[in-house]
Amino acid sequence: MKAIVCYRYGPPEDLLYKEVPEPVAKEHEVLVRVHATSVNDYDWSWVRGRPLIYRLLFGLFKPKHPIPGMELSGTVVKCGTNANRFKIGDAVHGDISAKGFGSFAEMLAIHEEALVHKPADMSFVDAAAIPHAALLAYQALIGIGKMQRGQRVLINGAGGGVGAFAVHRARSSGATVRGVDSAAKGSAVLAQGYHHVVDYARTDFTRTSERYDLILDCKSTRSPADCARALAPGGQYVTIGGDLTRMLQLLIARLFGKRQLHILALRSNDGLEHIHALYSAGKLKPVIDGPYPLEHAAQQIRRFGEGKHVGKVVLLPTGKR
Repeated sequence: MKAIVCYRYGPPEDLLYKEVPEPVAKEHEVLVRVHATSVNDYDWSWVRGRPLIYRLLFGLFKPKHPIPGMELSGTVVKCGTNANRFKIGDAVHGDISAKGFGSFAEMLAIHEEALVHKPADMSFVDAAAIPHAALLAYQALIGIGKMQRGQRVLINGAGGGVGAFAVHRARSSGATVRGVDSAAKGSAVLAQGYHHVVDYARTDFTRTSERYDLILDCKSTRSPADCARALAPGGQYVTIGGDLTRMLQLLIARLFGKRQLHILALRSNDGLEHIHALYSAGKLKPVIDGPYPLEHAAQQIRRFGEGKHVGKVVLLPTGKR
């Protein structure tokens, strides 16, 4: 089978697209033919080995598992011993990061609990774009932020995959939504449903007179203290990741009483049934950047890392949509 392989940390251009042995489904695992996969922050960090703390997860000196990728859709082609959640031919999808990695390949063997059934009305491309980003948005806005109708919501990193889902969810809740991203992506971001877009190169959203009931931070480019200043009384700030220094600052701020500042610890695939219902009702649709052939993974990871993408970057290992 063909796969994207990362034998050493470095720039995305060092990735190889090559023939590798097909994996074998072990106990409680299923073998999946991958129809679509998507690029996430994990992949950008995995390939480069940065921030360095990620090497505790991926491997200290080189990746422990050479094939990156953490989100997919596909078809079950074989079930390992004691794997009884799916049957051969089932269409599945999921964020597999709680059980492993390796979706940048034509085939993947993964624990059956890392996957759920793909709805029949959902394309494989959409199914590969939804699990990670949609649940980050849902768990941040609803689970932690307790978003309510009529609130003023700001999303930093509006043009990425999480931002695209978040604005749909916020608008459906009757919120007024402002996004922060580059001027180059302004028109595309507005088209997703934002009421207004702030160009981060010209305006620091933490230093204006605007105040927000809820801030969803997909980038963590400002200090927690600055973000707290942009909150209205009783407002909540939720970050989904980003710069390690900012994460540490936030944890320290919480220790000193800034309880309105939160870091989301994603629960993989938890709540996907709700996302499925919204999709089937036409109330949620991913913004797709691509899809692109899997062999273009290096270029697309580079675009992702430089923030030049809009929505979810999707790759096709087998060409099926």
